[in-house]
Amino acid sequence: VLNLEGLWTRYEDPDTVLEEIATLSVDTATARMQELYQEPVKMHLVTQRIQEINAGDVTSCASITPQQASKYRAAILAGELDLLVVQGTVVSAEHVSKTHEPLDLTSFVRDLGIPVIVGGCASYQAALHLMRTGAAGVLIGVGPGHACTSRAVLGIGVPQATAIADARAARMRHLDETGVYCHVIADGGMATGGDIAKA
Repeated sequence: VLNLEGLWTRYEDPDTVLEEIATLSVDTATARMQELYQEPVKMHLVTQRIQEINAGDVTSCASITPQQASKYRAAILAGELDLLVVQGTVVSAEHVSKTHEPLDLTSFVRDLGIPVIVGGCASYQAALHLMRTGAAGVLIGVGPGHACTSRAVLGIGVPQATAIADARAARMRHLDETGVYCHVIADGGMATGGDIAKA
């Protein structure tokens, strides 16, 4: 899954940038990455990178944050993407923002014309709401990835197995209501014995 807000869409020659990053020490890597991400995303590269994936005769899949989904829509469609992932730390079908117009996820998913996977979420109600947008799949898990900031900083997190079980129950209700099967995709981890015990 290509991150459409990553280095591949910011630089014409990302290999040079990636090679530089690979040589950096742990002490300097974060500061340099912050500098590299100051380069704006170029919409022609969004389209071009999707077309490059398609040329490999594989399913093209890319991810975008909810805040940027509408802005990137034309470039995504021009590239003829097969599958889009709209992914954030926590995603809601009823997002509210005081700083900008929030993404109408239901309209976006239904009008895009390609399958969309949305997430992350970790509760029955949130999963059900996301399924009701018409999403092909829902990512279950909260946090940025293998290094969950919420858990590290606050000492809290949603047990992954419990979140998956809750989402599965939501899927059954959604299937009963609509006849549409929505994929439940685990997007998180259980790294310690404590995580497994809580789950």
